[in-house]
Amino acid sequence: MRESRGAEEQGGRGEGPTTILPPLLPHSHTPVTPPLPRSLAPLLPYLVLAFAVLATGMSGIFVKWADAPGTVNGFYRMLIAITLFAIPVSVQARRAAPFSRRHLWLAALGGIFFALDLAFWNNAVLITSAANATLFGNTSVIWVSIGAMVLFKERLRPAFWGGLFIAMVGVLVILGQDFLIHPTLGFGDLMSILAGFCYSVFFLAAERARDKLSAFIAWWVSSLASAIVLLALSLALGLPMFGYPTHTYLSILGLAVITQVGGYLAVNYALGHLPSSIVSPTLLGQPVVTALLGVPLLGQGLSAVQILGGMLVLGGILMLHKTK
Repeated sequence: MRESRGAEEQGGRGEGPTTILPPLLPHSHTPVTPPLPRSLAPLLPYLVLAFAVLATGMSGIFVKWADAPGTVNGFYRMLIAITLFAIPVSVQARRAAPFSRRHLWLAALGGIFFALDLAFWNNAVLITSAANATLFGNTSVIWVSIGAMVLFKERLRPAFWGGLFIAMVGVLVILGQDFLIHPTLGFGDLMSILAGFCYSVFFLAAERARDKLSAFIAWWVSSLASAIVLLALSLALGLPMFGYPTHTYLSILGLAVITQVGGYLAVNYALGHLPSSIVSPTLLGQPVVTALLGVPLLGQGLSAVQILGGMLVLGGILMLHKTK
């Protein structure tokens, strides 16, 4: 796993500013966050990643409650998040400047593809079944793993692929009953697959951006880029930006604070200490969290098959982490 980043959080190691995106070549996994006590350093990234799984696993519930167009939902989610933390980020930015423009662009690139992921996935949920959208959206872990090998030259052991396979089987078991109701590929399913690809680009770009940016700065720049793209898409599609019921705005507020701020700030932190090929598959735990929370929050039942699927997902994730 990665070591702490130390003083490199101050924005780069003497690089001259440039606006050209760097090629995604093998890079150092030296983090840029302040040193941690030795007793916490090995464990903290995993605890933060576990929190990220919990917070992002709630996104499906908030989206369901909001019942708003995907791009509008996503825009307000980002707008609230970046507004809440505009002042703290500006304070940290003044202290950490100057920044590597290349890595700022990479953070923005990740945000653009994250916006496309939200647009595709949130609308796919309205077209196809939620199970199909979740299943095909989670193919992002495959793209991330392939990208990590090709772009970052990571060596992924057979045990890693075995753990990934077990975790994906677990996701299929959890969602299988609903998936069998709608087994053919339709437009909504295609959108879900595209969402998974865009999500993988977000992970790969965010991992590279974290080489020279703190989790806070990388997250905020990424969220700002996402907000701009989602606003443009909402306006281009002629979607109403106002006039939604109170419960919609409250659900989006929860989505912004818990998932976007808590969850994805935690994801950005984890990407500074762990490779994307580990962080992304770990988030396969999201359907497990959603299924568990769906019992008290949505009144859904939990079958023995879903419990088995959850155990497979968690077992596969554990196997993945054992390879690092």
